[in-house]
Amino acid sequence: MLDREEFQRDGVTVVRNVLDRAWLDRLAASIEANLAAPGPHGKNHAEEGGAYFGDYVNWQRFPDFLHVASEGPLGKLAGELMGASAARFFHEHVLVKEPGNNSSTPWHQDMPYYCVAGARTVSLWVPLDPVAKSESLNFMKGSHRDKKTYMPRRFKTLEPLEGDVTDYAPFPDVDADDPNVVSFAVNPGDVLAFDFHTLHDAPANPTNTRRRAVSFRFVGEDARYVARPHDVSPPFPELGLKLNMNDPLPEEWFPTVWQA
Repeated sequence: MLDREEFQRDGVTVVRNVLDRAWLDRLAASIEANLAAPGPHGKNHAEEGGAYFGDYVNWQRFPDFLHVASEGPLGKLAGELMGASAARFFHEHVLVKEPGNNSSTPWHQDMPYYCVAGARTVSLWVPLDPVAKSESLNFMKGSHRDKKTYMPRRFKTLEPLEGDVTDYAPFPDVDADDPNVVSFAVNPGDVLAFDFHTLHDAPANPTNTRRRAVSFRFVGEDARYVARPHDVSPPFPELGLKLNMNDPLPEEWFPTVWQA
């Protein structure tokens, strides 16, 4: 289908009207429950201005984060976009930028921060509030194609993560005026889909409304564990995951939510 062709070609696509009101209400309730009871890694990332709450890997406490993938439409969408025979749930990431937030997320690529590798990956960024193009994520079309893994950097200082990062490609200069930089206005029910290798950033939220979103991360049947030489996010080893390099992912940690 066209969305899959665009995703494979550009590393990003927007899919409209994926989630109905019932699923949006369930996700909104889960976000509020997560805000009220953060997990061990939930925190406000903003130093000043409106809050920027982030938390992840809470699907066992708030099971609708998993149900929207296994019973709802997201698992099937992820599998079809990846061209995979199965979609595995990697994790969910709650992201809430309150009105007046001035915390922007710099250009980065997700793959080097994760303890996983594979040819088939996708993040489904699901907004719970309308997001104008000027406040939406920006993507560098085609930046996923060579499957380079760029040096992971700290978001606030842009310094490399502590550890041996010599095997990563140098982080490229990104020109915000490059014609390949794209962004999309989205509404609740829409989904932004992008490859783990796709370069992207996220603006602050200077508006007077909240920007709630959940990013659902999926991998295909070929995914394997990677022991990175630096801290990873989410910190699965700290959470108790014990695997060796190139081990398959255990079902109890990363459940299969869709099969072709």
